[in-house]
Amino acid sequence: MQKTQKRADPKKVVKPVRVGKGNGCSHYKKCGGCHLQNMTYEEQLQYKQVKCINLLKNFGRVKEIIGMQDPMHYRCKVQAAFGRDKTGIISGVYQSSTHKIVPIDSCLIEDKQADEIIVTIRKLLKSFKLKPFDENSMTGFLRHVLVRKGYYTGQVMVVLVTGTPVFPSSRSFINALLQRHPEITTIVQNINNKFTSLVLGEKNITLYGEGYIEDTIFDCTFRISPRSFYQVNPVMTTVLYGKAIEYMELKGTETVIDTYCGTGTIGIIASKNAGRVIGVELNADAVRDAKFNAKRNDIDNIEFYTADASDFMVEMAKSGEKADVVIMDPPRSGSDERFMSSVVTLAPERVVYVSCNPETLARDLRYFTRNGYKVRRIQPVDMFPHTNHVETVALLVRAVSAI
Repeated sequence: MQKTQKRADPKKVVKPVRVGKGNGCSHYKKCGGCHLQNMTYEEQLQYKQVKCINLLKNFGRVKEIIGMQDPMHYRCKVQAAFGRDKTGIISGVYQSSTHKIVPIDSCLIEDKQADEIIVTIRKLLKSFKLKPFDENSMTGFLRHVLVRKGYYTGQVMVVLVTGTPVFPSSRSFINALLQRHPEITTIVQNINNKFTSLVLGEKNITLYGEGYIEDTIFDCTFRISPRSFYQVNPVMTTVLYGKAIEYMELKGTETVIDTYCGTGTIGIIASKNAGRVIGVELNADAVRDAKFNAKRNDIDNIEFYTADASDFMVEMAKSGEKADVVIMDPPRSGSDERFMSSVVTLAPERVVYVSCNPETLARDLRYFTRNGYKVRRIQPVDMFPHTNHVETVALLVRAVSAI
């Protein structure tokens, strides 16, 4: 059964919420995951606004940051490390810049249901005499638990990351977990037997359900697998992607290039209002998921290619092909000069840059403005309340067509 949730209102709505020492978060100083819990939420937004203005003011007016109406329990992807201390089996998060587990039963920015499932699994380990994985001796069973929840569908996926493929009494364990949490729609065992800081290994075994869940953004449905990239704050993802689509200024005939396209979310949403969309991504697994998602949504005006986006755009320009819009959604390190040079060579009318780091955004905007583009709009969005991180959508237009 699907769960109905209201879509986010893309207007700044803030509440003076304080979640640090004064609001019962006993993990604040130990965990280090939330950097701004000593501030009210309104103070956090002001801090991020000033940060963006200081970094981006030379490129134009920075619009007022869009905040969350309820900045609590927004993370729909929750993962916990498992280990042991003098009290017994523990689960929680790694302390900042360490590999020491901070025991946590509930977190004020994580989905409540996900936290409850993780606590149940920890209790079941003791009941079934299963041991947490020990990275020093490379022995034991459970390393991590990952819970992913479809915010708009209510579907729940549990991923048990184990150090060995051997799962004693697996059927009884799964039945016991489902009895306590019937809301779970799929359970996957992920095998990670390497000495690594990566949470997930390469091999998945579906123990219950389909091995994936689905969620929606606007009217599009997307498959979420254990290793799929999907934004962790679905409420503000609607706001962020909504701004990106708005800035594309699509009329129905444009050719759009979605670079860093991942599983195709932004490109598939844009395809509803574009003439043609081309998604380019180096990760072959992500491209496979993107093609599935396009088919799932009956989209026939989008193509996906496993390729280097820089090379792809240069080849397009050499062959005389044109693009009206290029979408950029790079990692925190930002883009590189080779990629930006290929965008300039292709010369789209508009570039929509979705950034998760205003520092690298400022650096990259400097390159574009020196090479024929003008920044027209800058919109910060608070995707990660109580942390230092801030997302920004910027619209660039070719200087000859800038208003």
